[in-house]
Amino acid sequence: MNEKEQIIFHIDVNSAYLSWTAVKMLEEGYGRDIREIPCIVGGDRKSRHGIVLAKSISAKKYGVATGEPVVNALRKCPHLEIVSPEHQYYGEMSRKLMKLLTGYTPDIEQVSIDECYMDYSGIRSLFDAPESAAAAIKNKVKEKLGFTVNIGISDVKVLAKMASDFEKPDKIHTLYRSEIQTKMWGLPVSELFMAGKSSVDTLHKLGIFTIGQLAKSPLNVLESHLKSHGRILWQYANGIDDSMVSTQKEESKGVGNSTTLSKDLDDIEEIYKVLLGLSEKVGGRLRAGKQKAKTIAVEIKYNDFTKCSRQTTVEVAIDSGTEIYNIVKILLTELWNRTPVRLLGVRTANLVEDGEPEQLSILDLKDWPGTQDEKQNKIQPSREKMKKLDEALDAIKHKYGNDVVERASLMKRKTRTVMEYKETGHEK
Repeated sequence: MNEKEQIIFHIDVNSAYLSWTAVKMLEEGYGRDIREIPCIVGGDRKSRHGIVLAKSISAKKYGVATGEPVVNALRKCPHLEIVSPEHQYYGEMSRKLMKLLTGYTPDIEQVSIDECYMDYSGIRSLFDAPESAAAAIKNKVKEKLGFTVNIGISDVKVLAKMASDFEKPDKIHTLYRSEIQTKMWGLPVSELFMAGKSSVDTLHKLGIFTIGQLAKSPLNVLESHLKSHGRILWQYANGIDDSMVSTQKEESKGVGNSTTLSKDLDDIEEIYKVLLGLSEKVGGRLRAGKQKAKTIAVEIKYNDFTKCSRQTTVEVAIDSGTEIYNIVKILLTELWNRTPVRLLGVRTANLVEDGEPEQLSILDLKDWPGTQDEKQNKIQPSREKMKKLDEALDAIKHKYGNDVVERASLMKRKTRTVMEYKETGHEK
């Protein structure tokens, strides 16, 4: 291996939600390790509602699949144990993991709650080989935090990601560009990163069933059927990915919030309510950091695990949850294809410091009559009122807690959730 060649690790927690719940239950004295029995996280046995968020290896042997309805999982394995997700605790475990990893090197790019990329360059001199470093990291995570990770090693990011998805759990795999023909090309095309169900169906119709067949396919044919996504899949199949590990801190890049839903949503009004809550959290974080954003984005993960996002840039930076929400509603309408939604996210970027001089955008006023000064006088009071309201709400939340006040529409949503708990015999 060339000493100057880029080496990237992809570190992925094995069945994160199930592993983290298992750690918590064992710490609280539960007699069994749920990772060693047929078990899932998500849904409710009595109501048989919800979806599988994570599964044990034993559950997988019964054919239980992540993302399927709990009622289907119970048909496959009637004695399946079901535990509820604890998202706040998962956030704590994620932070512990990232803190441990940054003890090795700060050159880390976290891409989700349970996975990140690591640039090996900064610790190259400390180990005799990348595999030695990965083994040390993997074993330290298991020893200190009580759960296991897979680590994929490559010279490009997408192949490191692919390698970490090979045999699990608690494994290290390499997938360098020189290894793709022997290790990756024989795999089903559905195993390729970013190859969702719709894309795979299209590829199958074209007679493409393995990653190797995709890699050798004419690019113009793929683009004619899959547009730009066809080019991306072709590049990934050939190990082409020039993206680098981004070690810039998330706070300096932008502010965002996302949530994995307890059940798939296909009702636009329910989706809007989730987006409203996320938008207000993002707005609150921006104001707490005395920042405003010019780029607003919405992201979706569908129940087939395909992801998509859309963003727009405004001329006047904003920090109001209401304004962010109004924008992401429009973006969602343009983006959503009516497939049930598993995850929703609201993100901002292109941040500026609060108080930076702003020029009122003519886009805000183009449909209003009068001179520019008259238009500005009309919009300014509205923004001033919104600012004062946000400041008042921030002050109340700071003093009494984040949950003490919120919109009536969100309270209605929570009321239904409480009723669901009562109907299923659970207490919140």
